[in-house]
Amino acid sequence: MHYLKHLWLVCICLGYLLSAKAQDTSAVKSIKVAVFAPLYIDSAFANDTYKLGKANLPKYLLPGLDFYNGVMLAIDSLNAEKTAIEVLIYDTKSSSLGIDELLEQPELQDVSLLIASFNNRNDIKPLADFAKEKNILLISATYPNDGGIDDNPNFVLLNPTLTAHIEAVYKYVHRTYPLDNINLFRRKGGTEDQIQTILGNLNKRTGGIPLKLKTIELTDSFTTQQVTAYLDSTKRNVVICGTLNESFGLLLSKALSSSKQYPAVVIGMPTWDALREIGTGIDMVYTTPYNYFRQDKLSSQLSEKYRARFAGRASDLVFKGFETMYRFSKLLIKYGPELKNNLSAKEFKLFNDFDIQAVTAEENNAVTNYLENKKLYLVRKQDGKVKSVN
Repeated sequence: MHYLKHLWLVCICLGYLLSAKAQDTSAVKSIKVAVFAPLYIDSAFANDTYKLGKANLPKYLLPGLDFYNGVMLAIDSLNAEKTAIEVLIYDTKSSSLGIDELLEQPELQDVSLLIASFNNRNDIKPLADFAKEKNILLISATYPNDGGIDDNPNFVLLNPTLTAHIEAVYKYVHRTYPLDNINLFRRKGGTEDQIQTILGNLNKRTGGIPLKLKTIELTDSFTTQQVTAYLDSTKRNVVICGTLNESFGLLLSKALSSSKQYPAVVIGMPTWDALREIGTGIDMVYTTPYNYFRQDKLSSQLSEKYRARFAGRASDLVFKGFETMYRFSKLLIKYGPELKNNLSAKEFKLFNDFDIQAVTAEENNAVTNYLENKKLYLVRKQDGKVKSVN
């Protein structure tokens, strides 16, 4: 962790330089990539002293740290390939510099690409505005992703919007379970209203028979009996989780896994791919733009490298950090100013296909609100193990 603190200080002040060979950097304009992640460095260190002791790291630190570690493993690979690129890494949760202040740093003014892992929607707009102003791309790699951004053709969502995910869920349920007992369990909230509205509108516009979809609103402390009261023991039940709230989703999955007399398929939200606690004892389907099967040669190599360095299992966020950093850096080097037109190019594909398309404003098709990855995988798990991917 002292290494992380030192490296962060070096990166934020000077950048992390990867050079293929000795070169006069004053004569050659370097390619810069800036990475933003919620590292919470100031929560872990007082000056240069690590202050969290020997206990396990707090959970809120892990997502940003995993993404960062994936980025650093990608930097190792780029360095091994003698790729000339400069990487700047910033902590979006710095207590001394807010995002607006970070974006005023002089080394960022000629950056060529921004990559970000967000954990708060409020952090998105300042970076998106900066990308638009500088006419460079901002790659949003994780959820939350869109932050309500529009009229910004430089904002790229690798993780599609909630609307895209819900559309994929509806098409899957309509195609696979059109006549089953279908229940949408939700909690009170604005996002939950959005999910219900999207499903309702899709059901009205469907070209086939509308789904018989029942909506049940529960409190955050609901009981198993409140769930099973809407299930039928004589037929298959399709249970849609209508919230991104992780605690609600976990409680719902536990209620269903403990009620084996009610055969059920659980349709989860896009956030479920990162929740290892969800899925045990249930038949589960969820959508994700990231399909990390971990059985190919590259996945095995990356997992082993991570295990050797950190003595642990690489999470999906490690893979996301690695894939985003490596793939789009290589595309940037190859295509330069034409990167925007080649974001879906496959020559540097590592694990996933991306189909990045412009999403235009409803009132004016000439206005691009953002660029969105339209490729979604439907992952089916039984008892926590992947059974199929469509």
